[in-house]
Amino acid sequence: MTTQTFSLRPTVDADWREVRDLRLEMIRDTPTAYMESLDEALGCDEAEWRMRGRRGSAEHGTAVVAINASGHWIGTMAGYVDPTVGALLVGVYVTPDSRGRDAGVTDALLTAVETWAATEGRRLTLHVHEHNARAIAAYEHRGFSATGETIPYNLDPSTNELEMVKAL
Repeated sequence: MTTQTFSLRPTVDADWREVRDLRLEMIRDTPTAYMESLDEALGCDEAEWRMRGRRGSAEHGTAVVAINASGHWIGTMAGYVDPTVGALLVGVYVTPDSRGRDAGVTDALLTAVETWAATEGRRLTLHVHEHNARAIAAYEHRGFSATGETIPYNLDPSTNELEMVKAL
């Protein structure tokens, strides 16, 4: 398999259209992976998407995007400091054709977020839907471990999100 070339950079306000389009793709691909329904995302206005774009330069936060050689956004990850758990990994997505260890997109994005998180503390925490086996396996493979803590999934409180953590 040929390794795909891509670049990483933080998102900015002017990226609002790309932020919106990738977010809608994310939710359509894995609806239970995000704390937002498709209808909620579709209802956001330009100001909301611009604010999300600015997360790439937020104080105590980050948002990073992977862009392939043709300029297409192929992945994203973000983080912010949660007052309860510290650095929290959120908004994780890699397009289906850019997934897998050979592509390197997931690892590159995660490294960028881990580098940011290390400036905020000694660990990176995430919450993943209990039925998202693909994501759980990917996180375990990259050094995250389940803490045993769960929180009800906001879009379906009859299911849970599992807390996972990685020491930095």
